[in-house]
Amino acid sequence: MTPAEIRARFLGIAPPPPDTTEWTHDPQAELIPAAVLVGIATGLAPGVLLTRRTAHLRQHSGQVSFPGGRIDPGDASPEAAALREAEEEVGLDPSHAEIIGRLGDYVTGTFYRITPVVALLSPGYLVSPSEHEVADIFQLPLAVLLDPEAPQRHSALFRGAMREYWVWPHSQHHIWGATAAMLLALAGRLRQAVHF
Repeated sequence: MTPAEIRARFLGIAPPPPDTTEWTHDPQAELIPAAVLVGIATGLAPGVLLTRRTAHLRQHSGQVSFPGGRIDPGDASPEAAALREAEEEVGLDPSHAEIIGRLGDYVTGTFYRITPVVALLSPGYLVSPSEHEVADIFQLPLAVLLDPEAPQRHSALFRGAMREYWVWPHSQHHIWGATAAMLLALAGRLRQAVHF
């Protein structure tokens, strides 16, 4: 899939309505605005940029996620927040990210309302993990993302009830939860037919 084909799937399309987590959350709770950068690397090895959080973090330690975090008062938009967080967490130069759109907001069981900001990453982009926040930086290959058979439904006991959640296959990392659900939304968007 070429960068032009990816761009076409976001042109003139408003983000879908908010999605919600597989986990139960309190609908009356005040949600914390956050943004993540869903970076699609182009070039010889296309894939989606992901991180594994360090084990000592207070929330979601050791889990796979997109670069991102809270939207600060000084951020002009979710796009600005996503670019700032990606620069802080993985050292991504914002000039190497071409914002092409958004996916629908995603509400987590930990009371975050996440805006996934989609960007094309230029070939040869460089990353360097923040020692405090990021244990590893890797890609989910685009071929895996585009394979409708790749994501799987798993279940687990959570707060006394069985819950189902998505998991994406990867040889070294367990990609599940909100990140997996946002990847599923991205895959659905990329698989849409577009007429040029």
